[in-house]
Amino acid sequence: MTRWTRLVLLILLLAGVCLAGWLALRPQRFETASQPPAPPASPSAPQSLPSDLQPAPPPASTKAALPEPCRDLTFEAVTYVVCEVNLRRYRVSLHRLDATAKPYGSVTKFAQTMHAAGTPVLFAMNAGMYHKDLSPVGLFVENGHEETPLNRDDAEGNFFLKPNGVFYVGTDGKPGVLETGAFAAAKPAAAYATQSGPMLVIDGTLHPRFEPNGTSRYIRNGVGVRDPDTVVLAISRSEVSLGSFARLFRDALGCRNALFFDGAVSALSNGTASIVGGSFPAGPILAVESSEH
Repeated sequence: MTRWTRLVLLILLLAGVCLAGWLALRPQRFETASQPPAPPASPSAPQSLPSDLQPAPPPASTKAALPEPCRDLTFEAVTYVVCEVNLRRYRVSLHRLDATAKPYGSVTKFAQTMHAAGTPVLFAMNAGMYHKDLSPVGLFVENGHEETPLNRDDAEGNFFLKPNGVFYVGTDGKPGVLETGAFAAAKPAAAYATQSGPMLVIDGTLHPRFEPNGTSRYIRNGVGVRDPDTVVLAISRSEVSLGSFARLFRDALGCRNALFFDGAVSALSNGTASIVGGSFPAGPILAVESSEH
């Protein structure tokens, strides 16, 4: 073997080692099994920005006081703020636009606006995914008015990780979480509704695309319904996988149906101060207040 032949073989060997090392160290962006990488975003593609596919700095978790229906709960080594809302005592509503028909823009700004108007809320959190202009990606109903229709499209991103679903409060005051197809078939009369995705728990079963404890970790928030009078809201104080977050609702909080609201931009305010997150962008916003107001 000549000196030049040995040199060529050495170069090929080093190139192979470098390629193997790059493949081993490249980041894994997707939690769900067999989900293809997202294509480059286009202006026409629905976006929830930033989303789980577009990492953002972790929201800050503070020691701000928890409102009455909320408590800290640790599940699978992750601490959550869990709010169990009895609709016989509290009122749940959804909001997006202020008195000038402009988006509130963040949970913090919404809470500040409500407090300044003399109608403070007990607490508020982000409640669904949105486009760049903060308009909802899917169905959004506020005070009986449908702002955007049910979205049954197929596309990339967490919103379209089927089955997705709808959280709603009916005109009869009863809450529900339904898979999108089931909601379309049932056509419940909704006073408030927000569509998001993916579903976390569907009729007691975890979302079929979730890994038990995938490597994608974000601060996350979502909603479940325990019974006809109880809405359960949860937000993690640190990063968590979708699989573990779904088990929280099913195994620890007793919800047969639960819906993912968002990750990385999740925020919770007690009406005067941030508990988790801060001024991250928000489209739909969920508020809870005493039913005596």
